[in-house]
Amino acid sequence: MPTPNDPSSATPPTRAQRQQCWKARDAYFDCLTECGIVDPNGMDHKPEVQEKGSKCLALKKEYEKDCIASWVEYFNKRRVLEVQQAKYLKLAKEQSGK
Repeated sequence: MPTPNDPSSATPPTRAQRQQCWKARDAYFDCLTECGIVDPNGMDHKPEVQEKGSKCLALKKEYEKDCIASWVEYFNKRRVLEVQQAKYLKLAKEQSGK
């Protein structure tokens, strides 16, 4: 069976493959949250983030194995945007006095 990241596979992931991807993503993102890491891309480029999130490396490998590369990119960007959006909403609520 082709893996989700197999470029030769033109078929979309099955329901079971999608569910496995989401499960791996959630486990990895939970680990990042526990380590105080917002941007998953920092795990690839910033030594201080790599050290902080070293316990998440196995989960990162599972996530990247179980999800299509374009999904990994989308989920990573979406995570950062959701955190930023939550901060802005909190700030707006505080400033409005509601």
